[in-house]
Amino acid sequence: MSEVVKVFSDLCPKANDNLCKTIVLLFCILMLQGCSTIAKKDGVDTDPIDPHEDINRVSYNFTDKVDRMLFEPVVDAYVDYVPNAAQRSIGNFYDNLSYPNVVLNAFLQGKIKQGFFDGLRFAVNSTIGMLGLFDMATHMGLEKHDEDFGQTLAVWGFDSGSYLFIPIMGPSSERDVIGVPVTVVTNVLFYAGYVVGAPVFVPLTVLGAIDKRARLAGPMRIRDQAALDPYLFVREASLQQREFLIYDGNPPLKLYDDEELFLDNPFDVKGNEKPPG
Repeated sequence: MSEVVKVFSDLCPKANDNLCKTIVLLFCILMLQGCSTIAKKDGVDTDPIDPHEDINRVSYNFTDKVDRMLFEPVVDAYVDYVPNAAQRSIGNFYDNLSYPNVVLNAFLQGKIKQGFFDGLRFAVNSTIGMLGLFDMATHMGLEKHDEDFGQTLAVWGFDSGSYLFIPIMGPSSERDVIGVPVTVVTNVLFYAGYVVGAPVFVPLTVLGAIDKRARLAGPMRIRDQAALDPYLFVREASLQQREFLIYDGNPPLKLYDDEELFLDNPFDVKGNEKPPG
């Protein structure tokens, strides 16, 4: 594996070092996932959604330990000592930096009107909103959306594939992980490194990670308090969230295919009301 990483590193120009490191990480994770599949013994039942559960749990446990040792204390201090108004502005700033990804994928999904308004939203917040620190676009009636390349692939008909938990990055899938490089190269912060240099780029990246973790503080507390199996809680919650986003908040009604199990159900398997009698 180290030889593979070295080969990829040699091929990466220094200017694109961050992107290449991301690609190498994803490549290694996918190779490990493949190895775990080969190692499965015959006759062992596996969840078709999560056939790599063993290695996913290892990745989850590693990420959870890193989070509790490094991120959680910093985030607690951030939440306690940074005023709420400042936290909102910081969040708006990073949302605006990543919004070109939303604009691009709106167009790729055929949402032409939404794409134009999303582009206008980015322009308004980048100018009047002072680089996104203030969400002026929302006050002007320009709705905020959440699109990414994983959702685009779903709209194009690609199956999600197996569930993956990528170390540090978190829940994903074989389909969604393909969109990670697109997310990276459509983030303004990716290009800011060339302009302002590492002394500014690195602190901005770290602050972005802290802000993202702070937004997850509430759901993670719920996980810790309510979940008997935190791994399953995170998996199911992330899968449901992805389906919610793919269908723009209107996921299809799911009923069992075996209609005989629902003789008293007033709806057929397609969600249509059954005629009386």
